[in-house]
Amino acid sequence: MRVLVIEDDLRIVSFLDKGLTAEGHSVTCATTATEAEAALDTYGDVVDLVLLDLGLPAGDGEDILRRLRRRGSTLPVIVLTARAEVADRVRGLDAGANDYLTKPFAFDELLARMRAVRRTVEAPGSNELIVGDLRLDTSTKVAWRAGRRIDLAPREWALLELFMRAPTRLFTRVHILNKVWQYDLDPGTNVVDVYVGYLRKKLNRPGLDPLIHTVRGAGYRLIEP
Repeated sequence: MRVLVIEDDLRIVSFLDKGLTAEGHSVTCATTATEAEAALDTYGDVVDLVLLDLGLPAGDGEDILRRLRRRGSTLPVIVLTARAEVADRVRGLDAGANDYLTKPFAFDELLARMRAVRRTVEAPGSNELIVGDLRLDTSTKVAWRAGRRIDLAPREWALLELFMRAPTRLFTRVHILNKVWQYDLDPGTNVVDVYVGYLRKKLNRPGLDPLIHTVRGAGYRLIEP
């Protein structure tokens, strides 16, 4: 997942950057309201989630959030702030936050809240499938890995969609042939192995864990890193 951290406390920025990167996320940081607006303009289409502090130099996080929602953006936002009063939480949620976490916070709780927000993105009716730092738009048939766009051929995105709809499930070659090619081929054909190879080349990035794993003699499965 690509995460935009908007926070002016450099210690927290460093903590989140290191912690989220270690969890396999791609992190972009902004420390002022001006930097935050520029980052949203530049990366808004590829960012998966925003962690937003409310007290920022040169502006207020709540204003950034309201402007984001007025533009029609549904980008998930979790507010991280020292403003702990009930009225503050209500105002932040009414401004369009998906969740609200007060400082100091436990990193494990933050990760859990990020997963919970992501599940709402994956709710029925959504056009996106998300597994770890991999995202597939099922309407445009375009994927992103760690924020980088991946263009796919028709059989490639059909294969990827099959894997992403059931992460960790083992798919046999025969099952993949029936689902992706939708007609019977010689069970001895290597077309599945060839297209899995194509997909791996596009999904694998330097420094990132492999997603598609071979189960020797059985088939393939996609595993969240």
